[in-house]
Amino acid sequence: MKKPLLLASLVVVTLALGACSTPPVSAPSTGIDQGLGQVVPVEGGGQYTDILPQELKAMLETKDFFFVNVHIPYEGEIERTDAFIPFDEIEARLGEFPQARDAKIVLYCRSGSMSAIAARTLVKAGYTDIYNLDGGFRAWSAAGYPMP
Repeated sequence: MKKPLLLASLVVVTLALGACSTPPVSAPSTGIDQGLGQVVPVEGGGQYTDILPQELKAMLETKDFFFVNVHIPYEGEIERTDAFIPFDEIEARLGEFPQARDAKIVLYCRSGSMSAIAARTLVKAGYTDIYNLDGGFRAWSAAGYPMP
């Protein structure tokens, strides 16, 4: 009679401990939509998303965004680029971007640093759906994608 009682006690203790344990940690939030990339918070509020070349390649297949090269000096561009707006002129040239603050905008430069600055500038200007090609067109080329 002691064995069933001991077994039942072990089951109760195991269930109680399981119920009190820390819940599993969910993966960090990724992408503003489509589950893409890595979200980067911007000081003062807002965020943008760093994406990999493979993610950009998939996005370009059904392109539904404004695609901007922000690198200076100009050193080439990825196919289907909509505009060349230098990263340090973003604020002065906001009129060249979609006026809807929820418009999807993808930025890139040579290494990703200038486009990260541009992304922060757009977020601070109120844009809410901004993507940055992490590693820039160097990463794009290293992944085997062409630069025309």
